Amino acid sequence: MRKPLGALTKSVAIYGAGDVAITAVNLLLLPWYLRVLSQEDMGAVLLLVATEAIVKIGFRWGLDGAFMRYYLDRAPGLERQRLASTLYAFLLGASGLLFVTLLAGSWPLAQFLFDDHADRYVMPLRLMLCNTFILTFTFVPYHVMRMEKRALTFSIISFGRALATLVLRIGIVLFAGQGVAGLIAADLIVTLILLPILWPWTRPLMRWSFSSAEVRTCLRFGLPRLPHGLAQQGFDAGNKILLNQFIPLAQLGVYQIATTLGQSLKFFLSAFETGWAPFYYETARQPDARVTFAKITTYGIAILTLLVAGLTAITSDLVSLIAPDNYAGAGTVVPIIALGVAFQGVYLLTSIGLNITSHTRYYPMATMISACVGLGSGVVLMPRYGPTGAAVAFLLSYVTLAGLAGWFAQRHYPVAYEWGRVLRVVAAGVVSAAAALALPGMPALAGLLARGTLTVAVFGALLWMGGFLRPSERALLRKVLPGR
Repeated sequence: MRKPLGALTKSVAIYGAGDVAITAVNLLLLPWYLRVLSQEDMGAVLLLVATEAIVKIGFRWGLDGAFMRYYLDRAPGLERQRLASTLYAFLLGASGLLFVTLLAGSWPLAQFLFDDHADRYVMPLRLMLCNTFILTFTFVPYHVMRMEKRALTFSIISFGRALATLVLRIGIVLFAGQGVAGLIAADLIVTLILLPILWPWTRPLMRWSFSSAEVRTCLRFGLPRLPHGLAQQGFDAGNKILLNQFIPLAQLGVYQIATTLGQSLKFFLSAFETGWAPFYYETARQPDARVTFAKITTYGIAILTLLVAGLTAITSDLVSLIAPDNYAGAGTVVPIIALGVAFQGVYLLTSIGLNITSHTRYYPMATMISACVGLGSGVVLMPRYGPTGAAVAFLLSYVTLAGLAGWFAQRHYPVAYEWGRVLRVVAAGVVSAAAALALPGMPALAGLLARGTLTVAVFGALLWMGGFLRPSERALLRKVLPGR
């Protein structure tokens, strides 16, 4: 168990290093963005990011997942070249047509999204469409790095891309004053720079080859994930677009800050997901795979619980520290968003049996039901409770998804999860957050440090004394912790 867990931990650490650094820098820059961008601008950014997430799913047709699924099954050389070249040719035609259609309809789309502000934000919308289309052709080299376990290379390129975007945004937005259009233009410029950097991983897979059989195989795997992906974006992107129908664009800017902070947990989740898929495909071939998956799920939920507890404890201090007073309403929304992200993590951990057994047809069923729950509850909650209602709808979406997808996966690939240990983890998270929130009021920075530190200390102590750790885990911790 230690060997596979160590390999996964190393991959996650390497994949996540860039995300952690850039997330920290972005949070530090957030107060500066709030000085130069209005609340309407922040609301527009929220809608652009939401639209981008939906468009990205459509441009890829689920074929990014299919490429990862079949890459290792194809022999090196001609077979892998045929797979990659076929997918690129299909995407160039199908996604190219979709891109031209969306670009031609960008003005009415801007009117739908931004209403009276359409003329102000139609250019950022068009830039976003261009950037998203070009990014469609970058999943092949990135997936090759992941499947060939080049985690360090992947992380260096990802970090470089994020750092370049950050520098350009500082120059274009903060100093040149180009607003929302500058934010999106920085993304597009970096994407264009990225293409030649990724070419060494793309070029070996390119040849004049097209296989209709490969298209059918990949679409058979990928298309069921297309409605699944679109429905899943209904939880987040659709949730934001729906909220836009009930509140002004300026108030949507408050929700943007809340989701930015609440979804900061994704720095861990995105790093984990990047290393998780190659890991479980390879580990599934081992005789003790299900035991390994059960233990990793326990550890993953423990990390997510600590992150939610810590963010809940420091939210009020954090919002006071980085945002003006007119964003104070974000404080009540952040913990709800964070809990929703945690359930997204549970879904990633417990639904892998559907991919391992290729029963991907259950994904759209689970996500469509979950999207209906989330958007349906949003219609009821958003008019009365605004951003808080949207956050609750977001949470309900992922609770439903984790439950349904996990249940379907258990039917086809049963895993004996350690639910007793998981309950101890959740109890420790609740108690540690409550203890930190019980501290008296203090200046924001002091409160952030004090509440965050207390949460970690109480959480760790409860797990150590509450019977969560097995003797082998205690022995390992005694070896690695200083002073033990």
